[in-house]
Amino acid sequence: MTPEFHREIGIPRVAAIEYPYGRAVGAVEDVKGQRQVLLKALAFFETADTPGAVCHLPFLWPEEPKHTKWQPPEISPIIKLHLAEIKALGAKAKRT
Repeated sequence: MTPEFHREIGIPRVAAIEYPYGRAVGAVEDVKGQRQVLLKALAFFETADTPGAVCHLPFLWPEEPKHTKWQPPEISPIIKLHLAEIKALGAKAKRT
């Protein structure tokens, strides 16, 4: 998502996409679109033979970022597992 940064730190090849942060492969629940992005990125990595190569994937985000659905309908398993700890840390931070 930031090919210039990746080039600076030495990432060997970059499949760049103009999607909002947190949605690098596509919108929540858009399985078909996510699959297309992944297949296109993998095809590039399979054929990229030049160090530092950058491929700008041919996908556009379908809506303005301010209208993007950022949260999935269900909490992630790792967050669910640690939710009590997260809430306790949040409460502790408010007290200090």
